[in-house]
Amino acid sequence: MDKDVYCQKELFVAQVDKDDNIIGLVERWLAHKNGILHRGFTLVMIYQNNFVLQQRKHLAFDKTLDLTSSSHQVFKNGDLQSDDEAIYEMLSREWNLSKNDLKEGLTKKGSVYYKAKDPNSAFTEHEIDYVYSAKLKRLPEPNPDYAYGYELTNAPKKFLAKNTPAPWVEKIINLIL
Repeated sequence: MDKDVYCQKELFVAQVDKDDNIIGLVERWLAHKNGILHRGFTLVMIYQNNFVLQQRKHLAFDKTLDLTSSSHQVFKNGDLQSDDEAIYEMLSREWNLSKNDLKEGLTKKGSVYYKAKDPNSAFTEHEIDYVYSAKLKRLPEPNPDYAYGYELTNAPKKFLAKNTPAPWVEKIINLIL
């Protein structure tokens, strides 16, 4: 799906309380404009013992580094997508990867909570973020609508200290390392 179509499409995400109980659904851009707590996910991709760091091309926290790609589970026909379904859709849309490109499937690492206002936009990320990792069989092919590119590193803390990471990345690194 073309980024303009995906970004303009009205999508609803799970609004949650601090205990991650779903308390409703909220349109994703309204959630980001108003800093409403909602659920999301991050997939940390690893290729040959190197972490894939995405150079985000996004309305929120543009040009920051993500570890690797973050998005949302959305409601479809009244039901919230499973994490797996949302992640595999994101892999296809943003990285030209499929489930078959993963060595061992998805591994859930836990979750992190964060709230951060983007100083360069009108958006606030306020999420309970489910964190997954996956080892890749091949290098990803990022869709230029979603990423300026990517970097590979076997020392993400050192690399990110010299660059501009998205605000949730430090919490994720502490969870996975």
